[in-house]
Amino acid sequence: MKAAEDFGPWLARQLRNAGMSQTELAEELGMTRAAVSAWVVGRSEPRDDTLRRIAELLNTDLETIHTRSVDAQVGLPVSWYHRPAHADGGREYGNAAAFAFEADVSVLAREATQNSLDARLDPAEPVRVRFTLHELRGEDLARFREAIDWEHLLPHYEALTAESGKQGKVSRTIAAGLRDMYQHDRLVLLRIDDYNATGLTGDDYDNGLFAAVVRRQLDSNKKDSGAGGSYGLGKATLWATSRLGLVLINSTLSEPHEGRTERRLIGRLDLPWREVDGRQFAGPAWFGRPDPATKAADVVRSWWADEETVEKLHLSRESAAPGTSFLIVGAHDVASLGPVNGALDEEETSEDEYSVHRMHARLVEALGRNFWAAMTGGGDHKPHLEASVRTLRNGKVLIDEERVDPAVAQPSRTRALRAYLTGETVDRLTAPGQVARATVPLNVPLHGGQLRGGVPHEAVLLVTHAEDADGPPNRLVSMRGNRMTVKDSAVANVPIGTNPFQAILLTGRAAGPDAPGADAAEEFLRASEPPEHNKWGQTEELSLTYSPSAYRRIAALTTAANGAVRDLVAVPRTKRRSGGEAKIASRLKVGGGAKKARPAATAVLPELDSVDALIDETGAWSVTVDLRVSPGVDMDRPVTPVAKFDVRSGPRPAAPWKDLIAVSGCEVVDGSLHLLPGSRKAVFRGVTDVSRHPVRAQLTGLVVELRLGKGEQA
Repeated sequence: MKAAEDFGPWLARQLRNAGMSQTELAEELGMTRAAVSAWVVGRSEPRDDTLRRIAELLNTDLETIHTRSVDAQVGLPVSWYHRPAHADGGREYGNAAAFAFEADVSVLAREATQNSLDARLDPAEPVRVRFTLHELRGEDLARFREAIDWEHLLPHYEALTAESGKQGKVSRTIAAGLRDMYQHDRLVLLRIDDYNATGLTGDDYDNGLFAAVVRRQLDSNKKDSGAGGSYGLGKATLWATSRLGLVLINSTLSEPHEGRTERRLIGRLDLPWREVDGRQFAGPAWFGRPDPATKAADVVRSWWADEETVEKLHLSRESAAPGTSFLIVGAHDVASLGPVNGALDEEETSEDEYSVHRMHARLVEALGRNFWAAMTGGGDHKPHLEASVRTLRNGKVLIDEERVDPAVAQPSRTRALRAYLTGETVDRLTAPGQVARATVPLNVPLHGGQLRGGVPHEAVLLVTHAEDADGPPNRLVSMRGNRMTVKDSAVANVPIGTNPFQAILLTGRAAGPDAPGADAAEEFLRASEPPEHNKWGQTEELSLTYSPSAYRRIAALTTAANGAVRDLVAVPRTKRRSGGEAKIASRLKVGGGAKKARPAATAVLPELDSVDALIDETGAWSVTVDLRVSPGVDMDRPVTPVAKFDVRSGPRPAAPWKDLIAVSGCEVVDGSLHLLPGSRKAVFRGVTDVSRHPVRAQLTGLVVELRLGKGEQA
């Protein structure tokens, strides 16, 4: 059987666990300390008869010593350590970092998955993230509480809930969690597993990923400028999502620690200050093996667990691939308290039943909304991420595992990014399904307040026609690094009559690892993000690292990106529409009114040059009309465009304008066009008032007439 680690590191840890020195072991064995030291450093190993004696002293068997896949169970059992109260009397009534986020599984999905992306081990393969909701009831719940030593924790919870009205939100949340567990005999676990990630490497206390996540606050331990997180706040969402403030962790390491990589376990409890049995405690507590190397013998550290222990704690991982499993005990979601239509059978009507189904649906939605780009691949480019959600009850499947499909979550945007990755973009949109590409410049400022110069960077802009499943149209989604959505904003000043679209702005490394100035752009934009990582703008870090005016470079990027979008979606006047748009345009007629006797000099109307028309997402007709103004047109007389529905017989019903906008060469005054002196061309746009349509626009055509005079609508 293959040994999990070398004998020397394993023996050294067993001696620490047993509180035994190398000298004491040597004396028990009747050997020299130098011989034991040689075993520990790996220069030699003991004979079989000596191994039998060591097994007796460690209260274990020879198989454990030979395989070395678990620790010997001599002394120092796994237990809880609660940090003592501050000697100066200071008190904290909760972890302030947790208050930066709502107890919302959508926020949790965003922050936890971002951290997994930042920890991706092999950049050529996706990191795989699985969310598992697991509802425990009855005997399964009782066994889990026994595994986490619930009887030890209960006095601490009771001390808080006894005065929940005095100690604030955290205590009230815990009281609600306890009430839900005892009244309904249920507890919801939410486990987040990632694979192809680094795992929580490093020592329990020194600098490293383990200490940053488990021991410290506001320590992100992320050195890569392309990382999504930078404040060290995101991990707090794990504890914020637990009504009991409890998270258990099982990590498979990409780099050995103490000679091992699999089943490194620890638990952390975040509670307010409390007093239990006359002792005062500061707040956090840890579930692990007491560390004999510390000054306080009850301080605990991570331990290497066996398979049975991992299974009891519901932390079993499906493979030995590096990564970490976080188990949120007593998971809840402030937005999952109501029923989900059609989610359950009629007999299952309690609010508690519905919340698990809603949490499942909200996790899927949040992953698709925030990480559709990271889950998109094309050509030789594999996705950065694979994500799925499943729901269990007492170990049995309640909702099948659902893999998040970016093409379902964001079909248009996924199509656009895939076209970019496969090199199938065009310069301008001329047909549905195409993806247009352009570049947008960003001049990244230099460090230290230097106002002149900078590092040139070219962001990539993609535009494609919108589909209903994408959500609101005519929006620009911006991202960097691992392609998590950072900014989602409407494109300003889109011309009326523009086909609905979706746009994507890829900046920094998202524009490609070889994009000029990619690393500089990553660092700059990362410094401009708040803890929520949901926008780019002025931050203290941006001002201190660059200059107080550095945010203007971001404003310039936004302006340039919006302008580039408008250029890409503008319809060339010289090109005819095709496909479905041609059918709409064919139902548009433009002409003058009925002829009336009037002097020739004043009866001349502007001539039609070109017309674009479509039915927008609201069901209104949207037209853009170019007029050619001949020398015979009386510039002092207004012209009124009148819209009517085209019917086979009878009078044409009016289609009043909701908006009438002058684009160039004219002004709109009281519903009429006033031509500007000297203009030889005029452009106006009009959108009909859908609330006053006598018939759906899709069922008829439209006639636009030009009449001399003011504001006449037939």
